[in-house]
Amino acid sequence: MAEEKIQNPAVTEGTARPEGGRGRDSGRGRGGGRGPRGPKAPEAPKEFEEVTINIDRVARVMAGGRRFRFKALVVVGNRKNKVGVGVAKGQDVTTAITKATNKAKKNLITIPIENETIPHEVETKVAGAHVLMKPAAPGTGIIAGGVVRSIVGLTSVKNLISKSLGSTNKVNIAYATIEGLQNLVPKDQWHRAEKQTTKKTVKSTPKADAKEKK
Repeated sequence: MAEEKIQNPAVTEGTARPEGGRGRDSGRGRGGGRGPRGPKAPEAPKEFEEVTINIDRVARVMAGGRRFRFKALVVVGNRKNKVGVGVAKGQDVTTAITKATNKAKKNLITIPIENETIPHEVETKVAGAHVLMKPAAPGTGIIAGGVVRSIVGLTSVKNLISKSLGSTNKVNIAYATIEGLQNLVPKDQWHRAEKQTTKKTVKSTPKADAKEKK
């Protein structure tokens, strides 16, 4: 007896479809999307880098109950000699960070740098925060706490020794650090400051001698 071959109906239907149908080989299948439109334009490098130091949730008591918001502490720097700190509140975290970043960019300061370190020792106090910063030899690195390290890390300072002696409030420590960096005096201005102080002392001594004679 002759054997009858039974073809698979699925295969038969697939082969019987006319050209241009919506089969797997057609251009409208899953893998038949549009090709690449061309290389993407390279993004412009950012002038300033942003680092979020801390985010707190704060509450305010209103007539209808508590109102929760977020407070962000952000530092902005250009990895050279400009750095700034901003604090802002917002309904959500993204809004708070955006506001704080804008404030930090408006409050940028320029710091003097000598051989990848600060020119001299500086000590500042803001509220309960007390920050001490000292210059360090090459290869020392940045020896500092979290807040001071985040701020100094966005400058070109590579060697620094710092110590936080007062409060642990991060906002106050950040403001104390910025104030200390703002009070730094470049080396080329040291002699001018000394000359001004010597002139003042010379002018004041004759008057003091005259008073003693009387």
